[in-house]
Amino acid sequence: MENIKYNVPVVLTHTSDDSHNFKPLPTPTGEYPYRLNIEKVIGKTTNEIQDRMFFHMVGDTGSVRHSDFQATVAHTLAQQIEEHPDAPPTFLFHLGDIVYNHGEAHEYPVQFLKPYNHYPAPIFAIAGNHDGDINPSASSPYQSLDAFMDVFCDTHSRPVSYGSGVNRKSMVQPNVYWTLETPLARFIGLYANATKHGIITDEQREWFIEELRDAAIQRDEQAIIVCIHHAPYSADTNHGSSIVMIDFLENAFAEASVIPDVVFSGHVHNYQRFHKTYPDGNMVPYIVAGAGGYSLLHNIATYDDLTVAPLQLENSNVELVAYCEERFGFLKMGIIRTDEGLKLTGAYYTLTQPDDMEAKLYDRFEIPLQRSMFSEA
Repeated sequence: MENIKYNVPVVLTHTSDDSHNFKPLPTPTGEYPYRLNIEKVIGKTTNEIQDRMFFHMVGDTGSVRHSDFQATVAHTLAQQIEEHPDAPPTFLFHLGDIVYNHGEAHEYPVQFLKPYNHYPAPIFAIAGNHDGDINPSASSPYQSLDAFMDVFCDTHSRPVSYGSGVNRKSMVQPNVYWTLETPLARFIGLYANATKHGIITDEQREWFIEELRDAAIQRDEQAIIVCIHHAPYSADTNHGSSIVMIDFLENAFAEASVIPDVVFSGHVHNYQRFHKTYPDGNMVPYIVAGAGGYSLLHNIATYDDLTVAPLQLENSNVELVAYCEERFGFLKMGIIRTDEGLKLTGAYYTLTQPDDMEAKLYDRFEIPLQRSMFSEA
C-alpha cells in the first residue's frame, strides 16, 4: 500500500489534549438570533440573485511566514469578478484563519486588509483557531478575537482604525457565530474556538439547533449551508478528521431533525471534497477549502503512514471523491433555482506559480438539493 492515498477520512493516531487553549467568546454586537440579511450589506435589492447566486469561498489565507501565494490568491479572486460579468460572485465567504499566528490587530493590514483591498465585493467570515488565539508575548494585552470583531463584527460599517491606506471597511456581522440570509441560501457560521480539533459551547449549540430548525422551514427556497473552520472530515496528515466536530454536528442534526445541504470548512491547508451518504440515502458534500495562501500545504495521507488511521464510521459512508494537495486555490460556488428545485454548483480553481495571471479549473461538480428531514432508519 506504499504511496497509495487514502480515499476515506483519517484520524491522527497520537493527539494531545489542548482544551486549555479554549478562549471565552466575545460579547455579540447584534441581537439574538444573530442574523444578517445580505440586502443590508449590498445596499440594493436582491432581485438579481433571486434565481442564481455565485460566491467565493476560501480559508486559511493568512500567513505570518512569507507566502508568495497569499497576494496571488487575493488578486485572482478579484480578477474573477472583474473579468466574468456574466456570473460574478456576489461575495466572498471566508472560512477562517485570516491572520496568523495569534489574531493580532497589527497583522491585519499585511495579511488581510492590503491583499484584499481591491476585492470588489463584500467579505464575510467565520473565525479560525488562529484568529482566536492570543500572543502571550504581545506588548499590549488583548482579548481573544478583539481584532476579528473590529474587522467583521462592527456595529456599523466604517474604516478599520488600523487599516491605514486601504479602502475596505468593517463588516457588520452580529456575532462570532451567526447566520447570513440570502434569497437562495442561509449560511450558518459556527465558531469552534482556538483548539486544534475544536470546542463548541453549550450556548452556541442550542443556537445552532434553533437555526437549523428555522432554516428547514424555508429549505425549498433557501439551501442550508453550514460553515465551520475545523474540518469534520479530512484525509490529511497534519490535522486529520475532528471527531469532536463530527459528534457535535451529527448530534445537533439529530436533535434538530435537520441535515444541511452542504458543510464547508478550512483549517486543513488543501482542497478535499467528501461525499457523506446517510442511511436514508441522502448525500451531503463536506468540502475543505483551506489552501488560501498559508505558506505550507498539507498532504493527503498514504496507507503506509503510521501516524494516521482510517476513521471508523457507523451508519454512514464518507468517501473522498476529489482532492488537491500541492496547489493553492479557492472555490467559486453557485446556487441555481431550477424547475426541479435548487441546485448547488461548484468549481475549484488552482494556482501553480506565484505570478500566475489566471487560476486554472481543477474540479467541477453539480449537486441537486433535494434533502429530507434527518432519519436514523
